[in-house]
Amino acid sequence: MKRVQLLLLLLIVNTTVFAKDYNILNFGAKNDGITLNTTTIQAAIDYITEHGGGRLVFEPGVYVTGSIYLKSNVTLHFKKGSELLSSGNPFDFAKNQALGWTSMIFAIKQENIGITGEGTINGNGFLTANNLINYIQKGLVVDPLKLDRPQEVNRPTNIYFTECNNVKIIGITLKDPASWNQVYNQCKNVAVYGIHVDSKAYWNNDGIDIVDCDGVSIKNSDFDAADDVLCFKSFDPTKICQNVVVDSCVVRSSANGLKFGSTNKGGFRNFKITHLKMFDTYRSAIALEAVDGGIIDNILIDGIDARNIGNVIFLRIGDRRSDDRVPSFSNVTIKNIYAEIASSKPDSGYNYEGPIEDLPRNISPSSITALPLHRINNVKLSNIEIVYPGGGNPHYAKRGTLKRELDSIPEMPYAYPEFSQFKELPAWGFYVRHADNITFDHIVLKAKESDYRPAIVFDDAKDIELKNIDISEPGKKDKKEIILNNSTSRGK
Repeated sequence: MKRVQLLLLLLIVNTTVFAKDYNILNFGAKNDGITLNTTTIQAAIDYITEHGGGRLVFEPGVYVTGSIYLKSNVTLHFKKGSELLSSGNPFDFAKNQALGWTSMIFAIKQENIGITGEGTINGNGFLTANNLINYIQKGLVVDPLKLDRPQEVNRPTNIYFTECNNVKIIGITLKDPASWNQVYNQCKNVAVYGIHVDSKAYWNNDGIDIVDCDGVSIKNSDFDAADDVLCFKSFDPTKICQNVVVDSCVVRSSANGLKFGSTNKGGFRNFKITHLKMFDTYRSAIALEAVDGGIIDNILIDGIDARNIGNVIFLRIGDRRSDDRVPSFSNVTIKNIYAEIASSKPDSGYNYEGPIEDLPRNISPSSITALPLHRINNVKLSNIEIVYPGGGNPHYAKRGTLKRELDSIPEMPYAYPEFSQFKELPAWGFYVRHADNITFDHIVLKAKESDYRPAIVFDDAKDIELKNIDISEPGKKDKKEIILNNSTSRGK
């Protein structure tokens, strides 16, 4: 982690010096919420980068725009009360042919760039997406329109930066994208501090997507999203997403709170994630997924308080798009977690709720699931307390713990990874399969109602260490709460 700290220090030094301030109004922009300012804003950016760099300052008011390209040594600075607003017309937005994506703010192979201030970037996503649907139906835009939704790549993100160096996103509010919200792809030295994200105007509204970046810090920010929030991806099998720090953020999601994947072609290495608060999150608080031939290595998750969520921990190896690459998942520490699982749909009432799926099943446990030939190795879980509703009903869905019943659970190597993918699992607290060197230390599992299932099931798990396990379930009496099938344990 020393390298990460050095990178962040250099980032702060290199990106906090501004050459000069330029007022966007002096270039002829209109902040009336009506005038389309795309050409004017682009001309101002081009002028500043050609004259040594500086800040392009937006005074209070609403600036309507289409796609613009941020250039080296330019920072867009939004004063309190200023807003950069999508025009809502899909024809005002470029689909960059090299990237294959559409965005309001692009930056490609630039350096020393940023977006700062107390203003707002508003993607006007609901209007933009529905206007796009109208154009598709009229035959003016070619799009498969799957599930009545245009493809993500044809709907504008708020920000898409690729192969940029020294990026700062500070203080800004990012809201209502038509697709993903902010994407940083193969960038180096990225600082995201004190931002506010309201990303639930339409489908696929992620909070933040970090793709194959090196040296990233996300701190003191809050996110409310219709899709995955803190979302790390690896698109390129020759790249890796690495040296990342996340600290002191608040998360709400109609999908996953913290997610590695599902696209993981290169992998993830050297992450330190601390002090997160999560609430009303539909899927997993923590989802780490190696399903496309990439790696997951040296990950520390320390300190999560999660209330009213669907699932706590989902660790998964799959073989969806490996293309002869060998996935690996090792050296992960998850500690100091408190979580309360919802008894009903945790995101009920939010815009674009997560779909009801994979039924029948009782409330799912946390899980560590790999494949017989691709195993998860060296995971340490400590100081974790999870409160479950309990109440699993065998007459609704049943999965027993006899060997033949455990063997009947499908491997599903090619499936989209999700904690609910196996439907009913044979435990209410934790289910572990095809994993080695797994440590459970100071684990507290509480069920509010009795459940027909045991608390923990290990299946084909080798060298398991169990220390200080506290299981609380009404009426359990002499019930066997820990099941080991074809597994070895170093203590109980």
